[in-house]
Amino acid sequence: MVDLDEFTVTDAALEQMAGTANPRLKQIMDAAVRHMHAFAREVELTPAEWIQGLQFLTAVGQACTPIRQEFILLSDVLGVSAVVNALHDRKAKELGSQSSLLGPFYREGAPAEPLGAQIVEKPTAEELTVYGQITNTDGSPVPGALIQVWQTSERGFYDLQERNGESMDMRGNFNADATGHYYFRTVRPKGYSIPMDGPVGDLVHAQGRHGMRPSHIHMLIGAEGHRELVTALYFGDDDYIDSDTVFGVSASLVVAAKQDPNSPIKGLRAVHYDFRLAKAEPGDTGRVGADPTTFMPKAAE
Repeated sequence: MVDLDEFTVTDAALEQMAGTANPRLKQIMDAAVRHMHAFAREVELTPAEWIQGLQFLTAVGQACTPIRQEFILLSDVLGVSAVVNALHDRKAKELGSQSSLLGPFYREGAPAEPLGAQIVEKPTAEELTVYGQITNTDGSPVPGALIQVWQTSERGFYDLQERNGESMDMRGNFNADATGHYYFRTVRPKGYSIPMDGPVGDLVHAQGRHGMRPSHIHMLIGAEGHRELVTALYFGDDDYIDSDTVFGVSASLVVAAKQDPNSPIKGLRAVHYDFRLAKAEPGDTGRVGADPTTFMPKAAE
């Protein structure tokens, strides 16, 4: 028997896990153990702090519901989601449009709408048109591409917050036309605070951060044979455009609403943005995020 110390316990743990059959699981868990042990040694983690950390993670899990994913929120505010997203983008063989974060408020099954429809049920602010074309990286149109759209209201809340998940609003699914063009009506979403009433909000407060996201419209675009694009358009005049609390803004995704004679809907200010889809590669699947309901345990049959 060998007495273990704060250094040799790492080797002992790795040795016990050496028989892991799945090579990817072994790679991930080996790295996780090495880094977690190194972290504890670097900060000289105390027993009280260790317990506090476990209590925090427990509270994060307890805050998760079918309409709220506190762990995705935690990943977002720590920048982990942005890192994973960037790593995913780096694996693409072609350079499509810039991606962004899916975020914790995406929902599957939004209503299918005809081109030009208004995605806000009862708009109380200026209507805007968002339009453009979906192409591949060669500039050829991608007819029928599916464009999923979701955003906050002009009050700065998602339907999951305003309606407690009971019905959908500020969402819509559109199919591009035969030339790859799309357009829809909406209102300018208000920039908003991430949910600050849970453990992640407590952490953000403790770090002295504002917790705000700039005004943006989420878009998830896909077509057969092409790499799915998770992205968002950010309004450049928002006060928090340079300090997004979840690190989702890229310069190429910053837009402005303006008078546009080429807009398919006259009389409204418009945002024009064309998206490029890269070719799909074998095994090229996965999003950095998911509908919160998919994380909940299934009821016993």
